[in-house]
Amino acid sequence: MSDPTDEEIVRIERPATGGGVGRLSDGLVVFVRDSLPGELVAVSVGERTTSFARAVTRRVLEPSADRVTAPCRFSGAGGCGGCDLQHASVAGQASWKESIVTEQLRRIAGIDYTPALVHAPSPAQGSRTRLRCAVDDDGRLALRASRSHSLVTINPCWLVDSRAQEAFSTEWKQADEVELRAIGDAPPFAVVKRHVGRTARFEVCDLRGHRIDPAPFSRVAVGDTFYNVSPQSFWQSHVDAPSMLLERVLSLSSVQRGDRVVDLYSGVGLFTVALAAAVGTTGRVVGVESSPHAVRDARENGAGHSQLRVRQTMVTADVVRNLIGPSDIVVVDPPRAGLAKGVAAAIADRRPRRIVYVSCDAATFARDLKVFLSSGFSVSHMEILDLFPMTEHVELISLLDIAP
Repeated sequence: MSDPTDEEIVRIERPATGGGVGRLSDGLVVFVRDSLPGELVAVSVGERTTSFARAVTRRVLEPSADRVTAPCRFSGAGGCGGCDLQHASVAGQASWKESIVTEQLRRIAGIDYTPALVHAPSPAQGSRTRLRCAVDDDGRLALRASRSHSLVTINPCWLVDSRAQEAFSTEWKQADEVELRAIGDAPPFAVVKRHVGRTARFEVCDLRGHRIDPAPFSRVAVGDTFYNVSPQSFWQSHVDAPSMLLERVLSLSSVQRGDRVVDLYSGVGLFTVALAAAVGTTGRVVGVESSPHAVRDARENGAGHSQLRVRQTMVTADVVRNLIGPSDIVVVDPPRAGLAKGVAAAIADRRPRRIVYVSCDAATFARDLKVFLSSGFSVSHMEILDLFPMTEHVELISLLDIAP
């Protein structure tokens, strides 16, 4: 590894996951954080391998027209690693994300496709309803620096819902991790992770660190449906994400009364419950989810829908083969790692008539998409939803049909 104080001048050629791409004086490809395409920047080189290097922008010699002053004082070189595009305008962030998705689709899935990017209606500031924080030695909330275990103490977080900001002034002694939750209209709270020996213990506390017993549920209205979300169940982090995603899943799936639907990685039932209402009592909806907390929530949220079943199990190829039929509609919303090994092929083998794929990672989505394309499916629709403002992360939603 080179001395990180060594400075080089680099022209940024294009965006990529992990920073703008340029070349060092010796020709080595370098990924530069806090840069934008077209810029000439002075960088400090840190990690160096035989095939690439990583660097941080120290000075901008020729700025892009998309460069802006970051709204958060904790971002930038040496700061919090949570937001990697605060130095880019809204248009610059959109261009960056579109470029990354298009490149992943071309390089991994082998297709030339540039999805349209749709912005969330809420402003970026305060749009985040969940945030998982580390805790520093003084008990203060912190996030990690980019590609590092080093902690950056922050107070407040620009992206987090204003109702949760009080937590940044609290001392969280003996806590390993604190997840802030300001979901729905109920008062915000924190899920605190502590280790007792080798055992992790979770407590629900108010924002001053006082334990709440019994633990509260978040209650969220999405359209005409209310969802209970227990403290350890997953919920989308952007305030607009549930409504935007649900609207598109219902539209793209085109479910009718009497249809059979399988919702894989169904969580607390955001899609499952609405799909069950759409298919009516003559249809059938099966949700598959591994988290016992989320399964309990989903069954409660779907109470009253006799056509709905929620199974607690991992999503595997065998589970898929036993659940999906040729006339079914399939909805998948996997974690960042994408579909588990063999699941995409198993879904394709069952020949459902329609697949709606929701993804929070362009690379794993493109990997799974390649399997579907090679099995006779085609892309009928694809969108990028900008649900991770100030970062290079995206949410994708795509409709796959059997190719004619």
